[in-house]
Amino acid sequence: MKRFLIFLHRWLGVGLCLLFLIWFPSGIAMMYWGFPDVTEADRLARSPDIDPAAIRLSPAEALAALGPGGFAGSVRLDTFDGRPAYRFPGRIVYADNGEEQTEVSTLMVRRLAAAWTGQPVQDAIVERIEEVDQWTVQQDLRALRPLWKFSWPNGEQVYVSQALGEVVQYTTRASRLGAYLGPIPHWFYFTPLRKHGAEWSRVVIWSSGAGTVAAMLGLAVGAWMYSPSKRYRYDGAPTRIPYHGQKRWHMVLGLVFGLAAVTWAFSGMLSMDPFPRAVGSGGRDAAPDVPGILEGRTDIDDFAPAHPRNALTRLAGLRVKQLELASLAGEPFYLATLADGSTRIVPLDGPPRRAFEHERISSALTAAAPSITTRVIDEYDRYYLDRRRERPLPVIVADVHDRDGSRYYVDPQTGRVVGRYSDRDWMQRWLYNGLHSFNFPWLYNYRPLWDVVVIAFMAGGTALSVTSLVLAWRAIGKRLRGAMPGAASSRRDDGLALAD
Repeated sequence: MKRFLIFLHRWLGVGLCLLFLIWFPSGIAMMYWGFPDVTEADRLARSPDIDPAAIRLSPAEALAALGPGGFAGSVRLDTFDGRPAYRFPGRIVYADNGEEQTEVSTLMVRRLAAAWTGQPVQDAIVERIEEVDQWTVQQDLRALRPLWKFSWPNGEQVYVSQALGEVVQYTTRASRLGAYLGPIPHWFYFTPLRKHGAEWSRVVIWSSGAGTVAAMLGLAVGAWMYSPSKRYRYDGAPTRIPYHGQKRWHMVLGLVFGLAAVTWAFSGMLSMDPFPRAVGSGGRDAAPDVPGILEGRTDIDDFAPAHPRNALTRLAGLRVKQLELASLAGEPFYLATLADGSTRIVPLDGPPRRAFEHERISSALTAAAPSITTRVIDEYDRYYLDRRRERPLPVIVADVHDRDGSRYYVDPQTGRVVGRYSDRDWMQRWLYNGLHSFNFPWLYNYRPLWDVVVIAFMAGGTALSVTSLVLAWRAIGKRLRGAMPGAASSRRDDGLALAD
């Protein structure tokens, strides 16, 4: 049995050692660099401020300009191509003259790209992108083609979707370098593979699954071979480990970091959701719809007493990038988003404020569902975390007390749900996020302690992978030499070696 396990571990290691050597160092890079994308913060920073003087139409007038049929969903006022515009679901109406934005011309695409970088478009190399490239391999970008790619001499690259009239991808030399060091090798985001979504998913699942098995076998063999009584000898002295050279280092590192290698490979496989989710029982009690209770349904007619110009006037001196029509438990208000990402609540009547009172949100929830209990936290907990500390605090925790143990995290600055957890999410929370990112509260909330611990384990895994690569090279070389004409007919059979 021991020889069989060694044999399996040896040849799985030969096949997977290079992947492990890629996964560990790229994991360190991913702690600080992600795959390039366009965030909401990017859009806010690069969009012009809303000019109150340019707004002519009220939200109701803009909706009327679309004709009959109504709408369902959110409504916001921001800018499009430098002009104030109302954004209804799937449609845009300019707030200065009531025209609907219908066609995105190539001239408009060029203006949007130039406005994003602040550079003249004539200095850029322009390409029409019909196929997937390295920076548009994500599934959600494929439906937005054709894309126009603008590349400037300073390394900035902007992708504009002609279908949406929006910048959908933005990269710089630094962000592309970070991606090549981290996400691309770690996620197998190589264009020839990643553009085939189903095949890419299978490769990641099967390779990480095989890696889990290989690491488990190595840990089992190492523990089996380890001798607390020092029954082996090394350089004439008693020792607990029977090997020398690279094999010795491989076993030592495996015993120290093998469990981390197992958990990282397994949790990495879980990131691909390889197992079918359990279907909920139809007999379960219906849980209260916390987001629905808080947000309700936007009724444009409720905003007739307060024109958006008036709301912006009350925010004079602040750089408002977006004004959203919102409500809290039936009470309409404007939610203004500023250039720095912070928000202001602008009631239809009264001065703006930074946040709702906690009692207002709690009473709205308990009035709709008496079973809900609320509390306020001003630190991240086990299920609401952020190592960059960008998620809002304090937040109101609403415990629903349903069979799934659902809880919601509500930001009093917006009245919106900003996090959710239930008992059904335990595998994602603990087996993936917990094991893969070490985001345990006792460690995750303390930096740079978290960085030091994770990098130490990653460095140990890298060293383990290097010894695996050396031993794999020797195993392959030995087999190749044995297959050559004139090779020695007999070879020393080192059955106890983890890899030749």
